[in-house]
Amino acid sequence: MLSRGEFVFTIGYDGPSAVVDGHAKRLYSSLSTKELAEKGLFRAAYASAIWSKDPKDMQTVVEVYNKMTGGSVQDSSSFQRLFGVFTVEVNRAIVL
Repeated sequence: MLSRGEFVFTIGYDGPSAVVDGHAKRLYSSLSTKELAEKGLFRAAYASAIWSKDPKDMQTVVEVYNKMTGGSVQDSSSFQRLFGVFTVEVNRAIVL
C-alpha cells in the first residue's frame, strides 16, 4: 500500500510499481488537500481527496478549482478524466 505522499505525487506506473515525483513529494507532502488546491496543484489535491475518502475534501477541490480557473465543474467526476487519477493496488514505489 502506498503512503499518502506516494499516492498524491505518483506520476505514472512501471509495471507493478508507482513512479513518484520525489521532489514534489518532499516540497508539498505536508500540505493539506485544501492547501494543495490553493497552490494550484489541482492534480495532487484531487489525489489527496481520493486518498482521504472525505467528500468535504473533494468538494473543497471543486470549489477552489472553479474559483481559481473560472471553471464550472459541478462535481468531482470530471476530475478523474481531466487529471488521470484513480486508485490502483500497488505495493511498491519508485521515487525519482
